[in-house]
Formats: sequence, structure tokens, C-alpha cells
Amino acid sequence: MRELLSNRAFRHLFGAQVVALVGTGLLTVALGLLAFDLAGGDAGIVLGTALTIKMIAYVVVSPVMAAVTSRWSRKRVLISADLIRATIALGLPFVGEVWQVYLLIIVLQAASATFTPTFQAVIPDVLPDERRYTRALSLSRLAYDLEALASPVLAAVLLTVVTYNSLFVGTVVGFLISATLVAATRFPSVALAAPSPFLARLTSGIRVFWRTRDLRALLALNLAVAAGTAMVIVNSVVFVQAQLGRPQSDLAVLLACSGAGSMLVALGLPRVLERVSDRSVMLTGAALVPVGLLAAAGTLSTSSELGWMLSLPVWGLLGAATSLVLTPSSRLLRRAATSDERPAVFAAQFSLSHACYILCYPAAGLLGAWLGLAPTAAVLGGLSLVATVIAALTWAGRGAHDRRPEPVQV
Repeated sequence: MRELLSNRAFRHLFGAQVVALVGTGLLTVALGLLAFDLAGGDAGIVLGTALTIKMIAYVVVSPVMAAVTSRWSRKRVLISADLIRATIALGLPFVGEVWQVYLLIIVLQAASATFTPTFQAVIPDVLPDERRYTRALSLSRLAYDLEALASPVLAAVLLTVVTYNSLFVGTVVGFLISATLVAATRFPSVALAAPSPFLARLTSGIRVFWRTRDLRALLALNLAVAAGTAMVIVNSVVFVQAQLGRPQSDLAVLLACSGAGSMLVALGLPRVLERVSDRSVMLTGAALVPVGLLAAAGTLSTSSELGWMLSLPVWGLLGAATSLVLTPSSRLLRRAATSDERPAVFAAQFSLSHACYILCYPAAGLLGAWLGLAPTAAVLGGLSLVATVIAALTWAGRGAHDRRPEPVQV
């Protein structure tokens, strides 16, 4: 970590990522409380709609904005997205109607769908050495997992002394600090994309996916990951409170187990990837998703204390499996694209992966209500198994071309 943070550009960009993540975490808590103020008992409908809007924005807006901003400097794109997010967060405390929340969320998530893939596409140029880049991916994964654990705790502490509207101020400050750190970063010189028709720019990322075997396999792996993640995110609360009747704090414990599994893998993965191919690591992770989901089906079939105790390592396994797939995935994107193609390719991955979540999140919720939790875990396990097999078949028969590329030397 010390070696990575000695790189001034990466240090600034990583700091921008961390404070923006904390701001987003505070926003999530504040938005839930705002929804309750506006809609009372229908707050769940408001939040569910807002999350649906978020996913649709991620799927639709990301490739469009990558095409629109392809001739912009990446620093300009990142700063503009942060300033838009700060402005929207500043306006949320003043809304008085639910439709206003939806409108602001559309703009906010459109800015996030622009910021995230652009940020991800910058890091390979800041850290051209593959070994350092892999460590940066692990550090970024740790930041996401730690934010998921720390932001609700921070929000809970702040809410003991301030109202929830003040959390929006924390969000604004986070985005402004992120924009300041980006502005202070010296970006590597990269040639702008050559002028081309808008449709060609819009589809360039998808075309790279279609022509690259690694990325076609990644499409299937995205679905496997989404199936496991959907079960954890959507149905953990139903299992803990509705089925087991345990306190709300146990929901945090269960989700923390998933986060801990992901973090442990992220910490150890850089050394593993020096010896094992990305394909082997990612297929192992994908294969563990149906194993974890089938284990979850057995765990969810009981309401006893044993079921609760077994769920903790099972959720940890699902978190670890997710990290095994997601952490190396950016290495595939980096190798498949030239520097000027990377924003479009990362935007395509951002869009396509979230399309899988749009499919799996409602499936996990609806099947859980109709069939029960254990059958839902089994169905999602079957889906993830099919996706894993498709990825393995896509990668099969590569022969000499299946070797892990040598690290880039600088």
C-alpha cells in the first residue's frame, strides 16, 4: 500500500474515491429518511423506485456519456460529474414532493454513471505496471467494502447530534473534496479519441466486448456475480427479521460477514495473481457462487439457531466468491482496450454488469415472496451455475493464447 500511495496521482485519485464513497453512503441513509418523511409507510416504494432509477441510469447513461465526453479531458469529466453530484445533493433537503426526488436522483445517478467508469479507465494510465495496478484494484475493492460497513455507522453517530438533512451536507462536502483532489491531480498525457460519428462512439465499448473472448466470458461472469449478490442484498433482511425474528443489528452482522469475505480475498489476491491466471481465479470465484447459493438454500430452510450460525460462513463465502471475480475483471478490460478505447470499454462493463443486477434484484425479491427463501437461493444458484459454464466454454480451446500476459514493464 505504501508503494501505491507514494504515487501522487494515484494518492489523490484514491482519496477522491474514498471521500466520494463516504458521501454516497451518507446520502443513502439520508435518502431513506427523506423518503419516510415524504411518503410515510410507502417509503419502501419510494426507495425501491429510486433504486430502479439508479440501475436504469447506470445501464443507459454510462455508454451514452462515454460517447458524449470522448473528446473531453478525463479531468474535466470527473470534476464536472462531482460538481453535478454536489449540486444535486445540496438540493435534496429542499424537495417537498416524491416526483422531485425521482428527478434529482436521475441527474445524480447519471453523473455517477459518468464518473465511475471514467475514474476506472484513468487508473491503468496512472499505474501502467500491471503488478501495481493489481494492488490498486485490491485497494479499491477494500474501499468499497469498508464504505459499506463504515458509512452506516458514521451516519448513525452523526444522527445522534444532527438531523438527517445535515447528512446531505456531508455528502456535498464529500463530492467537493473529491473534485478538489481530482483538480490537484496531474493526469498522464493521453491522446484524445479521433473524431468519429456518435453512433460509432456509442457502440465502441460493446464492439470491443464482442471481438474479445475474455470480455465475452466476463459478460457471463457478471450474471453469476449478480445472482449471488442479489440474494445477499435483497433477502438478508427477510431471513434475519421475518424468518428468524432476530434484532436489526444481526442484519448488519450478516452483511458484515459478506463484506469480510470480500475484503479477505481482496487483500490476498495480488500475490495469487502473480502465480495464477486471471481466468482460473475468476472461474473459481464464479464456481463458488452456486456452491454458496446451494449452501444458502440449505441454511435458509431452517429457522433454528443452527441456521443462523451456518449463514455467517455461507455469506462470507458468497462475498469471497464475488471478490474473486470482480477484482481481476478490470485487468481483462485494461488488456483488451487501447488507452483511447478504455473509457468506452469501462463504461460498457459498468452498463452491462448493472443490467445483470436489474434482472437479478427483482427476481430475488419476487421469487422470495412467491416461493420462499430456500427455493429462491436454489434457483439463483442454478442461474449462476449456467452462467459459469457459459464463461468456461467461452474460454475453452484457447490453447497457446490462454497464457496470462506478462506484466507491463515501465
